Amino acid sequence: MSREILLLVDALAREKNVEKEIVFGALELALASATKKRFHEDIDVRASVDRATGEFSFFRRWQVVGDEEIEAPSRQYMLREAKEKNPDIRLGEYIEEPLGALEVGRIGAQTAKQVILQKIRDAEREQILNDFLSRKEHLVTGVIKRMERGNGIIESGRLEAMLPRDQMIPKENLRVGDRVRAYVWKVDRASRGPQLILSRTAPEFLVKMFELEVPELEDGLLEIKAAARDPGSRAKIAVHSKDRRIDPIGTCVGMRGSRVQAVTSELAGERVDIILWAEDPAQFVVNALAPAEASKIKVDEEAHSMDIVVDEENLAQAIGRSGQNVRLASELTGWELNIMTREESQKKGEEEAVHVRTLFMEKLDVDEEVADILVQEGFNTLEEVAYVPLTEMLEIESFDEATVNELRSRARNALLTQAIASEERVEHDIEDLMNVGGMDNDTARLLAAKGVGTQEALADFATDDLVELTGLDAERAKVLIMAARAPWFAETHT
Repeated sequence: MSREILLLVDALAREKNVEKEIVFGALELALASATKKRFHEDIDVRASVDRATGEFSFFRRWQVVGDEEIEAPSRQYMLREAKEKNPDIRLGEYIEEPLGALEVGRIGAQTAKQVILQKIRDAEREQILNDFLSRKEHLVTGVIKRMERGNGIIESGRLEAMLPRDQMIPKENLRVGDRVRAYVWKVDRASRGPQLILSRTAPEFLVKMFELEVPELEDGLLEIKAAARDPGSRAKIAVHSKDRRIDPIGTCVGMRGSRVQAVTSELAGERVDIILWAEDPAQFVVNALAPAEASKIKVDEEAHSMDIVVDEENLAQAIGRSGQNVRLASELTGWELNIMTREESQKKGEEEAVHVRTLFMEKLDVDEEVADILVQEGFNTLEEVAYVPLTEMLEIESFDEATVNELRSRARNALLTQAIASEERVEHDIEDLMNVGGMDNDTARLLAAKGVGTQEALADFATDDLVELTGLDAERAKVLIMAARAPWFAETHT
């Protein structure tokens, strides 16, 4: 029997093109699974196959857990009791006892066979996937083998992949037997079905399609800097030439539009705008809004947004049907874009001027006339009044040197007052947060600076949200949140 086991392992490893150790591992799991079924209680069994002789042994085992954490006595051991048997044992490790010679039996052998075959199928599938990923290919071309709940299962050689319904181009009617091409969107190794998940709606699919049609992209002479899509309807790509002799837009369009038409055909008629990338964000946005023309742009670096002023006759074109043009331009450039007419821009400017004027009158203790002069000269914040170069402020005809110095002094004092008030708020917040078990001063200051100013506010957070807001380690965030919730549990037990 032992020799037969070794021959079986060797044959399966060669036939399925997987390592012998994977087959041995599958065999051990299968034998353990079959043996467990012979016991009435829920025990944990480990099987071991000798790699040289093929002999197998069985062990009953208990995992070592904290003294307060034991939930299944038939499979777990308390740490203090475990240390009596083995002083060096640690949490998570196992205590084992041999089960002696056991016969697997007919039913057990059948169960073992099924488990082995499943594990080998899994290993074989993993090997096929790894072979594909090692080639660093981004596109899969194959035939739809079947449809499952609207998702297409695509077969490409020995590889099986899934094209989810929501990753198909809208209005695209794919059927079994159709040949399709798609982008490798993600890999889901936990999936019991196809682990390769494809997309035909991702912007990356558009980029890869152009790379197939435009040799200059693959050669590195051209580069697609960004892409945005409304799948099946319209898309925009931003291209840049690394060789001044090459026209990036004309090259991507191709002779009589042949290249862009080939991409459009693959994308179910999706119209593609090819625009020129620019290093200057404002110019890039102007290009991205084409064919609409902008007459004025106001950039807000802090909010990462731009106000785009267009003439009335260009407004509809700039916005596009259902906001499509401005939405794609925003996605392409990474800026929030606000399209407005001259009248709307003027009204917004007046409202902002009133706000800034009120700020200056209140914080600098000046009259409306002085505040108006500062607004007209382009000052928008106290920081600008306090720290803009002195020479620039002295160029304001209405102010003499004494007035300029006084205004700068008042602005700095106002900023200092704000900073002190902010620091006092932080100190107050820290005082409350330091009541949380395990809290330290630096973490409390970080939380307070991010607007998490009380123990109650911290308790209301989910771990993922706190990690995203503060950048804390996930485990650290979880511990602090649970510590902040301690009063909740105390109330329920009183």
